[in-house]
Amino acid sequence: MNLNCQDLAARIESIQPDAHPADVARLCLLLINSVEDLDSLGDDDVLAEAWAEMGMRLQAATDQHAAMTEELEEVSRQKPSDFTAEHIWALLRAIKVQSQVLQLYLGDLSLDV
Repeated sequence: MNLNCQDLAARIESIQPDAHPADVARLCLLLINSVEDLDSLGDDDVLAEAWAEMGMRLQAATDQHAAMTEELEEVSRQKPSDFTAEHIWALLRAIKVQSQVLQLYLGDLSLDV
């Protein structure tokens, strides 16, 4: 079986017929990046397991992102002259959280900056 993105999208739409097209596309990308063998998603059990795992990972990343957003909003209300080491650590944690979210969408690709 040569599963492609359209096939995976059709399977997702059959499981979740009310899903918005953007959500289906996002889920396709996340699922494709979560497995080494795309054809393995042709198996219902593997798809269900990958879907559940990706859902947990995405929820964890979303929760971390929300917490960091709140912390960054607090930091942004500070005058730059009042910055402490803890503010810098908050910024570094925010970068880490952002990189985790980006990694979900990029898969194992490394970024050259």
